[in-house]
Amino acid sequence: MAAKGGKQGRPGSGLPGRKAAAEQEEQEQPLQAVLVADSFNRRFFPVTKDQPRALLPLANVAMIDYTLEFLTSTGVQETFVFCCWMASKIKEHLLKSKWCRPTSPNTVHIITSEMFLSLGDVLRDVEAKSLVRSDFLLVHGDVVSNIDIGPALQEHRQRRKTDKNVSVMTMIFKEASPGHRSRCEEDDVIVATDSRSQRILHYQKTLGTKRLQFPMNVFRSGSEEFEIRHDLLDCHISICSPQVAELFHDNFDYQTRDDFVRGILVNEEILHNQIHMHVTDGYGVRVSNLLMYDSVSSDLVRRWVYPLTPEANFTDQKGQSCTFSRHNVYRGSGVSLGHGSQMEENVLIGRDTSIGANCHISNSVIGSSCTIGDNVHLDHAYIWNDVHIASNVTISQSVVCDRVVVKEGVTLNKQCVLAYNVVIGPAVTLGGGTVVSMHHPEEEEEEEEDEFQSDDAEVGHNKDRTRLKAFNPKEVGAEGRGHIWRPSSLDEAEEEELSQCLWGLVLKTDPESDSEDSEPDGPDEPLIPSPEMDDVKVFQLEVLGTLQRGQEENISCDNLVLEINSLKYAYNISLKEVLQITTRVVLDYPFQQQGSQPTPSQYAALLLPLLKKWAPVFKNYVKRAQDHLDCLSALEEHFLEHEGHWGAMVKVLMQMYQLEILEEDMIHRWFSQGASTDQSRKLRRNQGLQKFIQWLEEAEESSEEDGE
Repeated sequence: MAAKGGKQGRPGSGLPGRKAAAEQEEQEQPLQAVLVADSFNRRFFPVTKDQPRALLPLANVAMIDYTLEFLTSTGVQETFVFCCWMASKIKEHLLKSKWCRPTSPNTVHIITSEMFLSLGDVLRDVEAKSLVRSDFLLVHGDVVSNIDIGPALQEHRQRRKTDKNVSVMTMIFKEASPGHRSRCEEDDVIVATDSRSQRILHYQKTLGTKRLQFPMNVFRSGSEEFEIRHDLLDCHISICSPQVAELFHDNFDYQTRDDFVRGILVNEEILHNQIHMHVTDGYGVRVSNLLMYDSVSSDLVRRWVYPLTPEANFTDQKGQSCTFSRHNVYRGSGVSLGHGSQMEENVLIGRDTSIGANCHISNSVIGSSCTIGDNVHLDHAYIWNDVHIASNVTISQSVVCDRVVVKEGVTLNKQCVLAYNVVIGPAVTLGGGTVVSMHHPEEEEEEEEDEFQSDDAEVGHNKDRTRLKAFNPKEVGAEGRGHIWRPSSLDEAEEEELSQCLWGLVLKTDPESDSEDSEPDGPDEPLIPSPEMDDVKVFQLEVLGTLQRGQEENISCDNLVLEINSLKYAYNISLKEVLQITTRVVLDYPFQQQGSQPTPSQYAALLLPLLKKWAPVFKNYVKRAQDHLDCLSALEEHFLEHEGHWGAMVKVLMQMYQLEILEEDMIHRWFSQGASTDQSRKLRRNQGLQKFIQWLEEAEESSEEDGE
């Protein structure tokens, strides 16, 4: 492919002229992108046996369309799409899309080969064909983003201009604490960076690690100040120099981007190459498993990825438009809704879909041309196209692929997957995590084993090799068609790993559930927050972590207040919530640190020194009369949950009074007006509390007499 020529200096203009011309040529080169439309893993098995991941519908739009829209909107003018498995399907989709129209500002080139078995193979092909002429973006075909790449690209180019060819890659991150809805455990990373230059000194995934080890060169890097961060989400968007393709071409050990990053960081002193990062406040996520599919779908419907919203029809496809109404309800053309049916909130329904009577639908996406019977309950359900669901069906947090038939009386519990053309029922209940496919698991035995085989590798697609197996009515129902996707060669531990592979390593749980499964196994194993946790709960965990770090590292109260305030803005928490949550976290602190349940005297002995140490933190938030009452309300709520520690409550109140965190008048006001329940009234009848209130009154009278 011929590269676009830039302006050159006139003959005889000398070295400065040639240098200026080279810089001008670099600026005039169109921004290019390499889009890898293959995942090179089996994360979406068995769904991707019939459709490549890049074409799976996300909020009724193919994933690759979101990636191309992001690239085009951020200024990319030329994109190379590399496909391996089912390349003809991807090519057909793209040729029919707006991306291949003559008017498209982003010229799309489709490159196919069955030899692409890894990202390394793709980039080696980029180098062999000399496709890139300047800095380019590297993304996969399952990235959803609305990030403006301009500032990061400008920083990258400025670094390369200042120190020629040293910075070879800029990785894009967004701030997202563990437990954030767009983050799952397998993507958790620890990143050490130079605070000034944002050069990455160390990059390590934390999955399965209990102890972190940092190489000494992090501390000997010559950086005056560096940061170690665990609050970053890798957006899987990279700005690359042309040297990246060259380095992949020269080193066949590089199969993934992680291989490349590790290799550059380890050999930085030898190769003199560096990797930098850019932290954005935009939205950037890779749909790496069905847990992330659920999370990103919810974000799209809830308009967190604006302007990529369902009613925008950014793909410009006929019949794709829909109407938007309050509570984030979207309806395509030709949708019919039966009497008594409710679309509660966060619901997207595709065109020509019919819904029966008395249905309840919430937090769900339904594709086009679907038929849904009466009395159907859908919650976090993802129903693709041409699906038929009979009456009296319940589906919770599950995926139902194209052309599936769900007979009457079927219940799908959480994290079920019905792959293409499956029939279930009637009157069948599938347990959580059940995967049903028309492909029999024994097909795997006939496939060629390949360590780097794509998740979209041509597996079991040859009809001559497909075994016809009888369907088990006990598994899929009397009229069912399909096989439980559970390879017979796997033991229970491997089956669990397979389930995690599809849904991700942090399984979504109901945040309101009090089941034992949500509890930590022991005192040394902290509770991992669910991605469905709201911002208030995540904020509470962040405040706890801040105070724990403050205790361990002896951080000043002024700095603790700064950190808590930054969390307040990050999670949009009100001042009242900040005060009440901070109060609850401090009061709960001894329970977090003590392996067993402390006695009231042990609890007080642990808590009182902390109150004294963190008194300036409280005083920063307890200023107005209402602040006092909010703090006392949180204190009361805590001790109502720990009735056995009411004896310690008086000591806590006395300490907060003596530290001048709480004022005498406000304590009186709370005590006299705050009782609203029987339990609250019972607490106020506690002898110790009544004696404390009496002591306050006597102290007040004594001070008044002294004043006279």
